[in-house]
Amino acid sequence: MNEPRTPIQVSVIVPTCRRPDLLARCLRALLAQDFPADAYEIIVCDDAASIGTQRQVQALAARQRGGPRVSYLAVRGTRGPAAARNLGWRQAQGDIIAFTDDDTIARPDWLAQGVLALQPGVHAVAGRTEMPIPAVPTDYERDAAGLTRAEFITANCFVRRTALEEVGGFDSRYTMAWREDSDLFFALLERGMQVVRAPQARVLHPVRPAPFAAGLRMQKKVMYDVLLYRKYPGLYRARVRPRPPWFYLAVALSLAAALAAALAGRWTAAAMLAGVWLALTAWFFARRLAGVSHAPRHVAELALTSAAIPVLSIAWRVVGVVRYGARFP
Repeated sequence: MNEPRTPIQVSVIVPTCRRPDLLARCLRALLAQDFPADAYEIIVCDDAASIGTQRQVQALAARQRGGPRVSYLAVRGTRGPAAARNLGWRQAQGDIIAFTDDDTIARPDWLAQGVLALQPGVHAVAGRTEMPIPAVPTDYERDAAGLTRAEFITANCFVRRTALEEVGGFDSRYTMAWREDSDLFFALLERGMQVVRAPQARVLHPVRPAPFAAGLRMQKKVMYDVLLYRKYPGLYRARVRPRPPWFYLAVALSLAAALAAALAGRWTAAAMLAGVWLALTAWFFARRLAGVSHAPRHVAELALTSAAIPVLSIAWRVVGVVRYGARFP
């Protein structure tokens, strides 16, 4: 007679989108956890609904003998990491839902430490994310390493299923990897749920290479700050941004005013306003350059992005205000 299978205690949700090498590395670490193999499962949620990823996960699952169950889910309809994670946890069997990303490497005791921290009365746990960067990083690397200081990120957290059910999971309007974790965190806090830190539940999150001027494309994410601010204005001001981005607004307005003055033929005013814009931009460039690589290519990248980021950031905030009907965050 077959012995009854141990109930699944933890379900690990891994969203992915066309990153087979990173996903393979992530899954290797998850399969090597110091945790009873029949007490956890791994669910890969494929935001690209890719045949290649499906075959990759199914081939891995077929090779498992006595290890945790590995399953594949294709995301249909609304896309983005928030929707992918919702699909995963709603299909999961565990009472504890562990979230991580396909570009992380979980330490061998990650699951054990996360579950240990989820004591009675605790609804969610935020683990520690390690992101080593060079002694003299690029501006992108320094910015990316800010994840290590975040209070609660989906690269490393544990949430009780009952808590997810109460708050409705993730808001699928966050269709990019930005602020969807803060939204869940704030939803938990607003309902009086207890969220604790577990510094021993560690994942390694290597900084991925980025293309030239990647910071420009990243500004689109700022519109989700507007959505977060609309839903949780008090928590947003207390934990994300205590005041509106006045500096970026000053840079954008000085440039717009200079262009308007030039179009009106008011050349003296245009020159003065352009000088203000140039001075503000030069200060922003110098601040970003401090403590980072001075390689010529990187300096050129910082010069270009320092001129464009404030304007793009304000523009995407305006898009967010129009889209979500909120005040300027």
